[in-house]
Amino acid sequence: MRCSHCGICCEETQMLLSKEDVRLLVKAGYSSERFVRYDRHGYAMLRNRGGHCVFYDVERRRCKAYKFRPLGCRLYPVVYSEENVAVVDELCPMGRTVSKVELGRKGEKVGELLRRIELEAASRK
Repeated sequence: MRCSHCGICCEETQMLLSKEDVRLLVKAGYSSERFVRYDRHGYAMLRNRGGHCVFYDVERRRCKAYKFRPLGCRLYPVVYSEENVAVVDELCPMGRTVSKVELGRKGEKVGELLRRIELEAASRK
């Protein structure tokens, strides 16, 4: 997949975070209070500030935490549809560059990630 760095994926993000995502970002020196919020169901999510992910540098059009970004960000634009099928997010203007092989490979990883996050959220209740 080729990225145009348009930042659409970082606008008003609802990116779910696993415990591992949080751990890696904290280990890299970021305070979890700065980047994690919990929804009413116990899901950890990236915070937004000024309409974008807290890590998105609007001027440079780059992620400030790129090396440590969450797995969901690494797998994007592959997401799960409401029918629990891996698809390419239609919002991504470069989605057409995702091959069928990449969709399949990333789709499996997205499914595994979502199952892990579901278990972690359930344990917070």
